[in-house]
Amino acid sequence: MLRRLAAEGSEAFYGGEIAEGIVDTVRNAEGNPGLLSADDLAGYKVRERPAVCAEYRDHEVCGMGPPSSGGLTVGQILGMLGGYDLAALGAESPESWRLIGDASRLAFADRGRYMADSDFVPVPSEGLISPDYLAERGQLLSGDDALPEVSAGSPGWSHAMNWGQDSSLELPSTSHISIVDADGNALSMTTTIENGFGSRLFTQGFLLNNELTDFSFETHDEAGYPIANRLEPGKRPRSSMAPSIVMKDGKPVLVIGSPGGSRIIGYVAKAIIGYIDWGLDVQQAVGLPNIVNRFGTMDIEAGTSATDLTQPLADMGFEVEERDLNSGLHGIAITPEGLLGGADPRREGVAIGG
Repeated sequence: MLRRLAAEGSEAFYGGEIAEGIVDTVRNAEGNPGLLSADDLAGYKVRERPAVCAEYRDHEVCGMGPPSSGGLTVGQILGMLGGYDLAALGAESPESWRLIGDASRLAFADRGRYMADSDFVPVPSEGLISPDYLAERGQLLSGDDALPEVSAGSPGWSHAMNWGQDSSLELPSTSHISIVDADGNALSMTTTIENGFGSRLFTQGFLLNNELTDFSFETHDEAGYPIANRLEPGKRPRSSMAPSIVMKDGKPVLVIGSPGGSRIIGYVAKAIIGYIDWGLDVQQAVGLPNIVNRFGTMDIEAGTSATDLTQPLADMGFEVEERDLNSGLHGIAITPEGLLGGADPRREGVAIGG
């Protein structure tokens, strides 16, 4: 059975000198002292939650559910593309990336409205990755040009429509590792401390995180609706971490994930499409040039062959920007011939086996 630990951190209680050292560092932080107490550390508990699995072709793509938006949003992107023959179009087709880009925009619209810590707000997880709902959303992609605008859909749970549009920051300082052991156990693990060096506080062997910036500091949107991912005591912030295990016939065939802030979702979706639709091996899928669309702008990886698509995508109506897209994908394909690893050439990772 697929399982995951939902908390972005380790087990709750730091005892004795470790707890005292962390609390002392936070309370005496220069320029911005905090209010952390030993009771806060003792009261933190890891929450175990079920994986989120979405259908794609003849596979299941399973990942983190709320409070991470990764599993749901990756699943939505892929689910909306299920009615389109990306294999026939190919990886170099502007039409492929039009479909992927606008599917991502639609998924991010739902993400901003519905996804947050499910201990605090009702998240329509099943509705968001329902095949019928995604097929309906996918029909919006049937034109020839970029969608002029996108908005959140109605995933079959009217209560969720009470939530407003999110406005949270999300900064990249994340790591990922994929592991498959000799007994066939598979691990896809992403960890984050938010900004580079977290909160810039180091104590007792820990860099303390800066995860509060994953919350929306606005409580309501412009229309007056409460924001699901607003800051609340005891609440876990929404992330984009998307450690994923792709299943076929009930068995894992691909273990994949990446760092990269909210672009993680696009990086992981790209690699899965490359592997399943375009017949790439895992290293080729990981190394495929990045083209990512979250909130409307099509980010195209500078210095790669993807820039050949800049003008065609602009002609389709996208706002395009060539920029560095520093993914850090790590993947393992589980094949009848054995394990094949892929490490992102953009970072220092390496695939090794024993």
